Amino acid sequence: MTVVTKYVQLASKGEGDVVDITGRVQRCVDETGLGRGIVAIFVSGSTGAVTTMEYEPGLVRDLPEMLERVAPRDRAYAHQETWNDDNGHSHVKASLIGPSLVVPFVDGKLTLGTWQQIVFLELDIRPRSRRIVLQVTGQ
Repeated sequence: MTVVTKYVQLASKGEGDVVDITGRVQRCVDETGLGRGIVAIFVSGSTGAVTTMEYEPGLVRDLPEMLERVAPRDRAYAHQETWNDDNGHSHVKASLIGPSLVVPFVDGKLTLGTWQQIVFLELDIRPRSRRIVLQVTGQ
């Protein structure tokens, strides 16, 4: 069993930015030379998230709009009373989606569905520099 750690760096555009990182994750798996295993994808930070979706313009618009309905920016959050940073809704949204995802790979290829991509969601109120940790485990 081999474990390799890789990183994906990206600069987000701020709240609502949805970034397809599938190609970058696949390249990291390729670089390991491993044939089968899993890749754990983890975003460091409490206002970013990772998930899968069909990365197409409609859903790229729909997902942030749905999250806004669930945790609207214009409501009061206790987090903001603590830190006065106006991003309580960002933390709630990130907690709902989650910071990590595990994807198996076989014959060196991610086992994603035809219309399924791995995406990073920026949920903070400003552009951020993000470092996504990939832990590739396999043979």
